[in-house]
Amino acid sequence: MIRTLRTLAIALVCLAFTGMLVLSVWTIAGNSAPVDLPQLLSENLNRSGVEHPVTAVLLNFRSYDTLLEIGVLVVAGIAGISMARTASLEDPELRTSDSLLYALQRWFVPLMLVLAGYLLWAGSDRPGGAFQAGAVLAATGVLMRLGGRPMEFLRPGLMLRLGLALGFTVFLLVAVASAIGGDAFLAYPPGMTKTLIVVIESVLTLSIAMVLLALFVSAPVNDAEDPEEGSSS
Repeated sequence: MIRTLRTLAIALVCLAFTGMLVLSVWTIAGNSAPVDLPQLLSENLNRSGVEHPVTAVLLNFRSYDTLLEIGVLVVAGIAGISMARTASLEDPELRTSDSLLYALQRWFVPLMLVLAGYLLWAGSDRPGGAFQAGAVLAATGVLMRLGGRPMEFLRPGLMLRLGLALGFTVFLLVAVASAIGGDAFLAYPPGMTKTLIVVIESVLTLSIAMVLLALFVSAPVNDAEDPEEGSSS
């Protein structure tokens, strides 16, 4: 009886919370925005330091969100590494001797590195930026890792720690420096906005790639074998 009442109480609380959430979303969706955000963004795009509105929002007007997102990624990377099965993050089971993969590496790795650099640079005035470039760079590392390329920087040590924390640290230092200089937190000094954004995006690209790659190589290996063709699963 007590267990039934407890279950009923939890269900009622969840139902009430869901109802309040739905009502809040319905109310917010029905209200018109107090300001025209697209117009406000276009009017202030010139002082953002970049020409693409998405980059302007992520690295200038709403840089708090981006800073916190990078912090969450760093924490996820550290947590993943701490739970890795192998202390060196160099599990031989992640390697393959596929000759086709070796051949593809010679063609794809240089192209992917160039693509990552292009996406990073293009983010100032067209779609791209640190997150896209970091994902491509991490995919390049995954391809190299599967091919058995040694990656000494993935071993626990200074290089790994520096790679994981570099982007967040530089981002935070710029924010603190602007506050110490008398401006608002994360307010870029006039005339240095684009330079600082490019620097931040560059180090964020390396850190994002390092986090994603570290999460890949620290993930447990699935020992289950694929069923043979024609056999029942």
